[in-house]
Amino acid sequence: MKRRLSPHWKKICIRFETVLSEITTVRNEAIYAIKNLEKWMKPEPVQKSMTSLLDSCYIQKEPVGVVLIIAGWSLPVQLSLIPMVGAVAAGNCVMIKPSETCSHTAHLLNMLLPNYMDNSCFQVLSAGHGDLLEILENKFDHIFFIGDRLTGRQVMQAAAKHITPVSVILGGKNPCYVDKLCDLTLTAHRIAWARFMNAGQNSLAPEYVLCHPDLRDPLIRELELCVHEFYGKNPQESEHYGRIASVEHYKGVKDFLSCGKVAFGGQTDDHERFIAPTVLIDVKETDAIMQQEILGPVLPILTVQTLEEAIQFVNRKDRPLAVYVYSNSQKVIAEVLQKTSSGSFCSNDNMIQCLYTRLPCGGIGNGVGIYGGKFSFDTFSHSRACLLRNTAVECVTYLRYPPYAEKQLHLMQWASSLSRTNSWCNIL
Repeated sequence: MKRRLSPHWKKICIRFETVLSEITTVRNEAIYAIKNLEKWMKPEPVQKSMTSLLDSCYIQKEPVGVVLIIAGWSLPVQLSLIPMVGAVAAGNCVMIKPSETCSHTAHLLNMLLPNYMDNSCFQVLSAGHGDLLEILENKFDHIFFIGDRLTGRQVMQAAAKHITPVSVILGGKNPCYVDKLCDLTLTAHRIAWARFMNAGQNSLAPEYVLCHPDLRDPLIRELELCVHEFYGKNPQESEHYGRIASVEHYKGVKDFLSCGKVAFGGQTDDHERFIAPTVLIDVKETDAIMQQEILGPVLPILTVQTLEEAIQFVNRKDRPLAVYVYSNSQKVIAEVLQKTSSGSFCSNDNMIQCLYTRLPCGGIGNGVGIYGGKFSFDTFSHSRACLLRNTAVECVTYLRYPPYAEKQLHLMQWASSLSRTNSWCNIL
């Protein structure tokens, strides 16, 4: 008789992964902003020319106004509050729209935020996806979106009506190249943790692995050992393994299991929205799982003969949110770094780059903008050009007035040009 897992699994699994990926990251973001906000807000001096020698020239950061944050569902607290920290730090009012999949998160934020923040500077919207387009009919000063490409396109189209600046952070197909010169046991542990944590529901998780044919089967054996170590022989009964967030998404991830051949895993349970940690082989580049973001505990492993072939494979696709490489060779790591392009890059680990508050998060060529730490503050700030003129320099600036003469033009060019050498205009 099959043993049904008691609700106790949720307490262990959800607490550990939530504290690590949701609470700790948001707390660090807030602390980092508090410690550095005074420095971020200071006027930034700029280089001067002869015409501005006696003037005060600087860039002043000011809030853009009202910011709409449309958060993703995979890590709903983090994806709502990390951009909010930057927006509030920059002095804006914020409206947060959690995903319709995360109604409990919206309720929790509505309940907790008033205890810590001025109610006049934020609002949490509890609305379904159908209401999002209605919300977007309103004029905002900046719209920040994290989620899928289809909704991102709708957000950008709606923003275009009001010529509203947008940040659109999209997922993608994050490649992971495993070199022959690597610690295979360590590699398998880190890949398995990243792909199967939160049941694979993380946009920074590796989406597929590229490796040499001789390495494929040993890597699969190591990954299977990791799954047994992490979750036991039956992950469905594990206290440390999660479930898919919604029925709709569960069905989508389950459909991916028909791609290629299951190396291990593949078990599902519709009632629990359970999908076992799964590795697929013999997947084709044209299969659906290689065209869409997985956001689930399924990992395709494809083989390539050379590093150059792996790089070509990666570069045939849209530039991903992250590129990963496992190798003990600095030459291999450097080559992947130099010959690929992505939102972020990490060698010999996965997803850890998002824990560093000084590193930005965002894509390239697939979405718009970056956030995190000071990058969030800058995203939600207007850089105001400020020039406080001194009237004493009229002896030079009068040359701009008509009637014009060639001599005046030459003198004005000299006075307003920046020097390429270390001269007086670089000292100020």
